[in-house]
Amino acid sequence: MENRVGTAKLDTLLTVGDKESLRQRIKSQAVATAKRVLPQSVIDEIQRYRTCSGSERHLYLKLRILNTLGLGIRKPRVPQVCHSILFVCFGNIIRSPMCEALLTRELENLQLNAFAVSSAGLNAVPGRAAHPWAVTAARELGISLEQHRARALTDQMVNQAEVIFAMDLQNYVQLVSRWPKIGKKVFMLGACAQGSHTASEIADPFYMSLEQTRACYRILNSCIQNFARSPFFEEQPHTMTRSSGTNRQ
Repeated sequence: MENRVGTAKLDTLLTVGDKESLRQRIKSQAVATAKRVLPQSVIDEIQRYRTCSGSERHLYLKLRILNTLGLGIRKPRVPQVCHSILFVCFGNIIRSPMCEALLTRELENLQLNAFAVSSAGLNAVPGRAAHPWAVTAARELGISLEQHRARALTDQMVNQAEVIFAMDLQNYVQLVSRWPKIGKKVFMLGACAQGSHTASEIADPFYMSLEQTRACYRILNSCIQNFARSPFFEEQPHTMTRSSGTNRQ
């Protein structure tokens, strides 16, 4: 009874502004405590979950669990008729433009000229330049991203592409949630990886470092080489095109 009376008195003393300020301080303290106690990987996962919209969160959790159990990733199987390949990431300034340039180079080297290769971002700011880390790391692999400008993913791009590669589960969930009918042509690029990279996702190095971007690009390069050398490509005789913005050096 005394506790209830004390709480009532406290409520009468606090203004609406005071209550809001108190809630914010408690929330800030809770977040700070969580950051000290929880592993960074858990914090990153919570942040990725929160970036999903309400309708996307259930699917994200489902796929995250399946992926953890090794049941959520399909090996890419290019359809019998395929002339367009699209790489998709968050902002189209680090991962997907590099994939576009790498696959274009691989297919040119293999004299396989049957595909339109492009890239876009689910949350891209159109016209934004490639990240400086991306420009530097790409140059070290013989690719120039200096002229690349980000493109936002559109209905037309999605409908025209016969194969769409996502970089991580967040990309995948946003793709199949926004375009529910495209699930069969969306794949995780990380499924093409071999060797030391066993994860199906290729993490976004945007908040990391130049060295992490270099590591990301090594993984992308391995995935693209494996994909470009799959049996399907050996039978394609036609002309390849790609969107402007990425160039070989």
